Amino acid sequence: MDKYVTTPLTKEVINDLQAGDYVYITGIIYTARDAAHKRMYETMIEGDNIPFDLENNIIYYLGPTPEREGQVIGSAGPTTSSRMDKYTPLLLDHGLKGMIGKGKRNNEVIQSMIKNKAVYFAAVGGAGALLSKKIKSSKVIAYEDLGTEAIRELFVENFPVIVVIDTKGNNLYEIVMEKG
Repeated sequence: MDKYVTTPLTKEVINDLQAGDYVYITGIIYTARDAAHKRMYETMIEGDNIPFDLENNIIYYLGPTPEREGQVIGSAGPTTSSRMDKYTPLLLDHGLKGMIGKGKRNNEVIQSMIKNKAVYFAAVGGAGALLSKKIKSSKVIAYEDLGTEAIRELFVENFPVIVVIDTKGNNLYEIVMEKG
């Protein structure tokens, strides 16, 4: 079922999303990959604030390529989500409600998603050039020294994703395998 959502996410919207739903996101989302996650995690463990408010927001596991002339961003395909798993439960405990990436998540992340009422979306790997057309603005907001792994604030319009894991822990990958 196709659903259109705007950010920040609300409790009602999150609870309505089900594994397998096609979702089109409009609004602000943030990018962060391995190095940014490690830095945010360490900052939070030390009791300091990270560069943006996690509450009801979405992180896209993305390290874009440089933009070409006339574009706001280069290719913007997802990276493998499991690389962020060790940092994710803490971020979820601090209000993160959505993640966009590709691939499976470990059980600790799934249990934390259930506890914190969060969702995991997949973007189509290999479609980065097409996905970048849904990104209307991009600006680095933190960790510029990390280059492509710096945290960016993106404004997206009808950004296409699929709900892989919903707030109840229903997992599209497992559902598909069971139907085999």
